[in-house]
Amino acid sequence: MIYEQIFRNAVASEYFTDSEYRALLDPEPSLLHEFLGYARRLRERAFGRRIGLCSIVSAKSGKCSEDCAFCAQSMFYKTGAPEHDVVEPGRVAEAARQAVADGSSRFGIVASGFAPGAGEFDALKAAVRAARGEGLTVDVSVGCLDAREIRALKEAGASGVHHNLETGPAFFPSVCTTHDYEDDVEAVRTAKQAGAYVCSGGVFGLGESWEDRLELALTLRALGVDSVPINFLMPVPGTPMENRPLLSQEEALRIVALFRFIIPQAHIRVAGGRHAIFPGHDRRRLYAAGASGVMVGDYLTRAGAPPAEDAEDLVRLGLEPERIAENVT
Repeated sequence: MIYEQIFRNAVASEYFTDSEYRALLDPEPSLLHEFLGYARRLRERAFGRRIGLCSIVSAKSGKCSEDCAFCAQSMFYKTGAPEHDVVEPGRVAEAARQAVADGSSRFGIVASGFAPGAGEFDALKAAVRAARGEGLTVDVSVGCLDAREIRALKEAGASGVHHNLETGPAFFPSVCTTHDYEDDVEAVRTAKQAGAYVCSGGVFGLGESWEDRLELALTLRALGVDSVPINFLMPVPGTPMENRPLLSQEEALRIVALFRFIIPQAHIRVAGGRHAIFPGHDRRRLYAAGASGVMVGDYLTRAGAPPAEDAEDLVRLGLEPERIAENVT
């Protein structure tokens, strides 16, 4: 069967044929269960029963200079999203303690904007030190950074850098016009060269094609990213994407599985939109499609579901949360 051969190629890190790519992009309905099953097997080969739980804190919110068409924090749109400068270290430490209680092993410090502004960098380093002091593995998601800035944040205690490419290169101009795709690619490349654990993925349901999704996956594979966050669009009133429909569960599962096949050794972490598309126990289906991690707790501008629900899911499925010591740093 074709998915068995694709599975073997993925395990051997071999390239796929054109027909195999077509099978990944458009599985026959009668073969969907098999398709997802081999994606699950790839997840099990890479991570066993371990599932990575991560949490974030919004260290700086709103007033972003970029016009990403899906984003509540862009200064171009009136969305009512919170606006604040970099928060005090004490608030970051409090959020980090909650992340530990929720079972997270990675903790992301997120700041809106294309890059840290003048006078913000010292506050971001203080935030990193505060989170690291709670024993978590700390990531930063603060826009485009140069090598010097990454080294400084690593010295403060950060292990990883998060920077999404959002979508494939051909579709990107339909999503953002205030910077180039290559700016984001270079930010990811710089983080890898600086020795950081790199988390980079995208948002799905923007109107992109399956070919756009494949191009994003292939780009991330070429960059050698360690973790891929999968976000499903939750339309925000006031943005150009406000009337986009939610993805179906089947399409969302196929996206997760596609990225597992293309980048089999990376963490595939499902974040934004997870509870909107997979309410209740349906969220457990994501692990069967190859997901090896989820974001728990609140998102940047929206409340999440109780983390205890995710903990219960892992117990029910015979899975276990990844421990901090097991992280790649």
